[in-house]
Formats: sequence, C-alpha cells, structure tokens
Amino acid sequence: MPKTLDLAIELISRPSVTPDDQGCQSLLAQRLEAIGFKIEHMRFDDVDNLWARRGTEGPVFCFAGHTDVVPPGPPDQWHSNPFKPEIRDGMLYGRGAADMKSSIAAMVVAVERFVAMHPDHKRSIAFLITSDEEGPSINGTVKVVEALEARGEKIDWCLVGEPSSTDSVGDVVKNGRRGSLGGELTVHGHQGHVAYPHLADNPIHSFTAALAELTSAEWDQGNEFFPPTTFQVSNINAGTGATNVIPGELHAVFNFRYSTETNHHQLERKVQDILDKHQLRYNLNWTLSGKPFLTPAGALVDAVKSAIKEITSNDTQLSTAGGTSDGRFIAPTGAQVVELGPVNATIHKINECVAVEDIETLMEIYNSILNTLISG
Repeated sequence: MPKTLDLAIELISRPSVTPDDQGCQSLLAQRLEAIGFKIEHMRFDDVDNLWARRGTEGPVFCFAGHTDVVPPGPPDQWHSNPFKPEIRDGMLYGRGAADMKSSIAAMVVAVERFVAMHPDHKRSIAFLITSDEEGPSINGTVKVVEALEARGEKIDWCLVGEPSSTDSVGDVVKNGRRGSLGGELTVHGHQGHVAYPHLADNPIHSFTAALAELTSAEWDQGNEFFPPTTFQVSNINAGTGATNVIPGELHAVFNFRYSTETNHHQLERKVQDILDKHQLRYNLNWTLSGKPFLTPAGALVDAVKSAIKEITSNDTQLSTAGGTSDGRFIAPTGAQVVELGPVNATIHKINECVAVEDIETLMEIYNSILNTLISG
C-alpha cells in the first residue's frame, strides 16, 4: 500500500470529532521528529495544536491543516463505518477523507520524500496543525499564530490543505477568501392580543421594510478577485406559538461574506443606518469571523501553479470563493497563503470520500512545490 494512502487510512481511523484530536497529532509528530523536525505541542484550553519546524533560516514554508472533523451524522446512512475507512471502486471512504486528512497525509509523505533527497536543505519547513478548525476556531490556529508572533517567528509561505479542487486535483486553488461578518439582531416590540393591534407593537411588521432594504442593498460591486459582497439571513424567529398573540420580540441571525472593496466597520454602520432609518428599537451584536485576504501572483502562487502543471499537465484557476479557512488567521501576519487540496464534492456529507489516485497526486504536487521553494 502506498505510504500516503496508508497514513490517510490511519488518520481517518481515529474518530477525531472537533475538538478531540484522538492522537492524530502525536502520530504526525513521531513521523516528523524522525526526519529532524523540532516538535512543539501547544494546547490551549481543550484544543491540541502542533507546531513543527525543520531548519532555522528563513523564509519559512508552512503546511497548515486540521485533524478535527465534523460529526459523521447518522451512522446507518453511511455505506460503511465512517471511522473504519474502506476503499470501494477506487474511492477511499471515511469522515475526514477529503476534509482534510488525506491532505495531511500527502503533506507528511511529501516532506519525508523531500528531506530524504535534500537532508541539508536551506530555508525552513514547518507544520501548523490544529484540532479546532471545524469548531469555534478560538483556541487553534489563531492562538498558535499569536504565540509565534509574540516570539518573532514568522511564516513566509503557507499552504493550507483545505479541499479546494472542484473536478480534479489542482483545477482550483484558493489564493484568498472573503471576509465573514455575522450579526445577531433583536427587534423589540410590544406583546399583545391580535384582536387589539393598536395596543401592541408587532416587531415582525416593523422589521419587514428594513429587511427588504437590507436584502436589496448593493454593498459593493466586488473586483477582479472577489465577487460583490453578499448579505444573507440564516434564521428569523418570533412569537409564542399561539395564533392569537402578537410577539414582543423578533430575533434574526444574518451574515455578510464581503470583498476587499469594503470593511466590517462600513458594513456595520450601513446596517445600523438602515435599522435606524426605519425607527426600530433593537439590539445588535456583531461577530467578525475573519477579514478578507488575497495572495497575488508571487513566489508561492507561481510555485503552486507550476507544480500542478508539472504533475497533472493541467492549468489551475485561482479563486476566492467558498467559506472561511484558518488561512484567515495566518494571512494578516504578512504571509503568502494559498489553499490546495482534494476535490471538495463530498466534504461534510454522508459517505465522504476521495479518489485514491488523487491522494498520491496531491503528494506529488506538494513535493514539487517544496522542490521549487526550498531547494530552489
């Protein structure tokens, strides 16, 4: 069995539902320490994190990823045990197969191969692995980056192993991400009987016009790298459940995915201006999950595109679409950040899987990137 596939199977076999690492990082640390990496386990609260580095010189090339996975869902809907990996028709099935244990396996084996060929390489190779990416993301990568920054240790190039590909490995690479800003809104009214609306104030009715304006607003037009900023309501609720009671409060949850053409302060002000315009009584709490970032053409992007072309003979498309990743915590330090991993068609789904041949292809691409940036 190929080394990459063997390691992927071993990682998937560990039920590391966020934030429980289930010993995945210890396994990785053993492999990396055996080839000369300095190992540092960083635990913050209930989250295990691994920082491993080989070399003392810059620039530092870092593989970043997470060992935690989302819950598997109803076991009886899986065709096989989500934590007992199976290969069927050329596909490796199991929770975390695509997101992102195959990527981590490919990273480790690529580095093992590289170090065997270049034991005295210049520059540095590092790993930043967390078990808090699928969870709140407050004690994982963000805390490790803070610790590194505090001691003056910088990441120059970072490759995040998130499943970026659409149809084949490397057809899409994320060289940036939109920002994510969430809001929790409470609109206050006055509860009463539906037969006496003049004695009450219905917050649903009050909010309707404001909601229409929020959903139709143009926040920006985007740019050549980012689509226009979007506003989406994910939940609205009000009422007691009784048909004859006007509710006293309405609760709404919404989210912006925003481009570099705006910032979270501007979005917050514009929302509040609209709510105030409609004379609502409200409370509004904001959560900034991540600012947008972009890695333009440069050493890292060029090396990634070249490696994909070399290994697959295909060109790649740069994209900033999709959700957030831990790259949002690394990019603000000045690092160039890209995301490159397997096909994302089954991530977080029942019967998550990845093509077996894609795992080895990914390892080859990672190895080629190292050859360009570290031995070049």
